[in-house]
Amino acid sequence: MDDPSPLEVLRQRLALSVGEQAVFDGWSRAAVDSAADKLGIDRAQARLAMPKTQAGLVDTYIQGVDRALQEHLTPERLAGMKIRAKIRALVWQRLEIMALAREAVRRGLAILARPQNLPLAMRIGWRSADLMWRLAGDTSTDFNHYTKRMTLGAVYASTLLAWLDDGSDQSSDTGTFLDRRIDDVMKFEKWKAEWKGSGEHVSVARFLGRLRYPPR
Repeated sequence: MDDPSPLEVLRQRLALSVGEQAVFDGWSRAAVDSAADKLGIDRAQARLAMPKTQAGLVDTYIQGVDRALQEHLTPERLAGMKIRAKIRALVWQRLEIMALAREAVRRGLAILARPQNLPLAMRIGWRSADLMWRLAGDTSTDFNHYTKRMTLGAVYASTLLAWLDDGSDQSSDTGTFLDRRIDDVMKFEKWKAEWKGSGEHVSVARFLGRLRYPPR
């Protein structure tokens, strides 16, 4: 793999800090300038390195979250953990990484929800779910490869929304919510194994919808 360009290196340095500054300045050039000042980077170079659109800034920030997740939860740290514990740790660590940018994340989701940004939002969601499964050790390439990422994407999206509105101590309500959603994933994986053997045809879309919008 080729070494990243100087601008890419700069973009990676700025990514998380821009999100944290977006809490105060929004997803804007002002946030890029504030992040550059905080890190001792020339403003002109920072502006050149970072995307010019709000959606692009949000995407760059989430890429930074992905990198931080990968750096923190290394294979050595995840070794010996059961798959359920790995998935929980990965989702929870993402929330921990985003804690300082919580309100900016809320605004970022609103930006990605705009019609013109929905294709990007879908790519981002898939990319993050794929990374978490790969960090968890998944090497599937068949039907399982896609369903695992769809279910985890749904679990993560619903947990993220719960976290943004969670006022409980140390986000304990979100932790409980996440545990229930992961239980759903484990049940789904068990069901898939049984379904593949039985030849029954059941609506996967209906199950995924329940994960994304679980009954209250």
